[in-house]
Amino acid sequence: MQARQSAVLFAWLLIAPALLYITAIVAYPLVDTFILSFTDASLRKTTNWVGWVNYEKIFNDTFATVIVRTFIWTFFSVSIKMIIGTFGAAMLNTAVPGRTLFRVLTMPPWIVPMAIGIFMWGWMYNGQFGMISGVLQRTGVVDGPVAFLAYGSTAFWATIFTDVWIGVPMVTLYMLAAMQAIPQDLYEAAWTDGAGRFYRFRRITLPLILPAMITMSMISLISTFNSFDIIWILTRGGPSGETTTMIIDTYHTAIGSKKYGEGAARAVLICIFLSIFCVAYFRVTSRLSQEHAR
Repeated sequence: MQARQSAVLFAWLLIAPALLYITAIVAYPLVDTFILSFTDASLRKTTNWVGWVNYEKIFNDTFATVIVRTFIWTFFSVSIKMIIGTFGAAMLNTAVPGRTLFRVLTMPPWIVPMAIGIFMWGWMYNGQFGMISGVLQRTGVVDGPVAFLAYGSTAFWATIFTDVWIGVPMVTLYMLAAMQAIPQDLYEAAWTDGAGRFYRFRRITLPLILPAMITMSMISLISTFNSFDIIWILTRGGPSGETTTMIIDTYHTAIGSKKYGEGAARAVLICIFLSIFCVAYFRVTSRLSQEHAR
C-alpha cells in the first residue's frame, strides 16, 4: 500500500511542472478572458459588470456574417490543403514522373519565414507591378492590371491560396509518414492479384491513412481558424471587411477600438467553436479506434 502511494506521489511530482505551466499559460488567461467578457472594460479607468450585453452585441451586428465567412474560409483552405497534401504525399511515396520536382517545390514554404512569404505573395498580387497580373496581361487573359487585393472576391481567394501555399508542406510530410507506415506486403499482394495503382490507393492506402487524415485535418482546422498573420499582412481584413474573419474582427475590436470587454466576448466564442471541433474530433477518432480494434 505504501509503495502504491509513493508511486502515485511520484507520478504527481512528474506532471506537476506541466500542470503549473498549463495553469499559468492557459487556464488563468482563459478564465480571466471569460470574466472580462462580461464587463465593459476599455481604456476608461472604471470597469462595470454588464452581464450578457457583449454577447448580445455579437449577434446584433455584422459578426454573424464574419462567423459564416470564417467557416467558409476555413473549409476551403483546409480542404484544398488536404487534397494537395495527400496527392503530393502519394507522389513522393511512389516512383512517378515529377516526384523530384514536387519534392523541391514543397520546401520553400518551410524555408522562407512566414512573414517574408506573405509579403512576397502580396507583391505578386499587386496590380501594377505584380508577377501574376503581368503574366495574365502578357498571355492575353486580361486586358489591364488586376489588383487582386483591391476587390473582395479576389482578395478572399488570394488569402486562401496563400494559406494553402504555407500549409501544404506540413500536410504532405504528415501524410507521407502515414503512407510509409503501411506494410508493403499489402501492396505486393494486391499487385499480384492484378489490382491497379488507383485501386490499391483507394482500397489500401486511403482506409489505412484515414486516422492520420482526420488528425491532420483537425490540426490544420484549428491553425487555419485562428490564422491571423496571412490576412492581416495581406489585407488587414479589407477591402470593406470582405476578408475579415473572427480572429481579425476580435483584434479590431479589442486592440483597434480598445473595447476589451467586447473583444473578450468574441475570443470566448472562438474558444467555444474550437472546443466543439475538438470534441467532434475525439469522438470520431474514438469510433475509428473501436472499429480498428474489432
